[in-house]
Amino acid sequence: MRQGPRVAVIGLDCATPQLLFGDLASEVPNIAKLMADGMHGDLASITPPITVPAWACAMTGKTPGELGIYGFRNRKDNSYDGLSIVHSGSIGAPAVWDRLGSEGLSSLLIGVPPGFPPPKEFPGWRVGCFLTPPSAEHFAYPQPLEVEIEEELGGKGQYIFDIPNFRQQGMDFVLQQVFTMTERRFQVARRLVQNKPWDFFMMVEMGMDRLHHVFWHYVDPTHPLYEPGNPFEDAFHRYYRALDEHVGSLLEVLPADAITIVMSDHGARPMMGGICFNDWLLENGYLALTDEVSEQTPIAKAPIDWSRTVAWGDGGFYGRLFLNVAGREPQGVVEPARYEEVRDELVTKLEAMSGPDGAPLGTKVLKPQGVYPEVRGVAPDLLVYFGDLAWRSVGAVGTGSVYTYENDVGPDGANHDRNGVFVMKGAPGQPIGAVEGLNLVDVGPTILSLFGVNGDETSRSFV
Repeated sequence: MRQGPRVAVIGLDCATPQLLFGDLASEVPNIAKLMADGMHGDLASITPPITVPAWACAMTGKTPGELGIYGFRNRKDNSYDGLSIVHSGSIGAPAVWDRLGSEGLSSLLIGVPPGFPPPKEFPGWRVGCFLTPPSAEHFAYPQPLEVEIEEELGGKGQYIFDIPNFRQQGMDFVLQQVFTMTERRFQVARRLVQNKPWDFFMMVEMGMDRLHHVFWHYVDPTHPLYEPGNPFEDAFHRYYRALDEHVGSLLEVLPADAITIVMSDHGARPMMGGICFNDWLLENGYLALTDEVSEQTPIAKAPIDWSRTVAWGDGGFYGRLFLNVAGREPQGVVEPARYEEVRDELVTKLEAMSGPDGAPLGTKVLKPQGVYPEVRGVAPDLLVYFGDLAWRSVGAVGTGSVYTYENDVGPDGANHDRNGVFVMKGAPGQPIGAVEGLNLVDVGPTILSLFGVNGDETSRSFV
């Protein structure tokens, strides 16, 4: 007979307290029941609050600095060759399932980022995450699991990892795909949790993230692009109801004694527009080009004059600024003795930036060394929250203005926010009701402590 606890984690990427615990709480009775019977609270995300590396930080108990991963894309070295995409082999620290596997316990993972390519070995079963391309030859470990998923959904290609180019696919198509993707992921989860002998189960659903990015400005009356009576005004209400029904169906087939967690990696907030980071650096004399660009051009393809460039930036939900340091970059011009002086100068100027209306934008600029206990890999020299995350960073150059309301990667009404959500029911001795002070990097240590797998980090457990 099986002994010991079982822990089930339902990850909802981008679930935000404002909606799940507030505005749309009435749409999610199954999640609300977990909250009423257990503990819940805002979950402080990492810096920066980005899907990758946030889930990896949660499950390793490490910060981005300790993992050396500062976003979905990272510099692999100090060259000018651009950024490389994170993959399943990028995480060097042991995750919850690695620690449990060393204790002889099995894990079942569905969609947990970064989960592609599938591992060559794994203590259990793993289905790829949103990084899995539709053309991938294999997406799960062990490979026979792929056949089982295809049988469950009625054929090859029915499982949806993500919605490619979701910002550019059209509203009706994206909304339909969000619903279908979520339905099929939970359908697979219900089957696998019932026929695999797991100790730890975790799934991550991406539908909420895609919904928030594409439809926030159709739903939120405070957003400047909101139009009353638009055809997608009820999109959040409809999706949250459907999602909660899927959560309820999954809860029905989980073991009655399973400790159940519902959580997110970060939250969401309305996005006011974009700051063309490199155009700002050009205007302020920190970036130089060999030729003028007459149209919007990705920074990786821009004709940069490195001999006269002090700094360049990257786009995304936050801005990453890199200095061109002598002896570090191939054609560096910033002498190491002036490194801190130049960084401080940029911090001052960026934080003093005004918005298009002339009022202070409220930008926050962080130094990695002041945020993380350790800084590994090739970290940005500065992390920039334009408008304190009210504006995204646009990496393209030649847009014609520092401010834009046209995203360089497609329409987007929401940015990520600092707080996600955490709900837990069934842990021995756990608090009941609202709890404060919860941190994403403490989730992994909490799970390990539930299994009695102890280490220095489990002193950070919630229970």
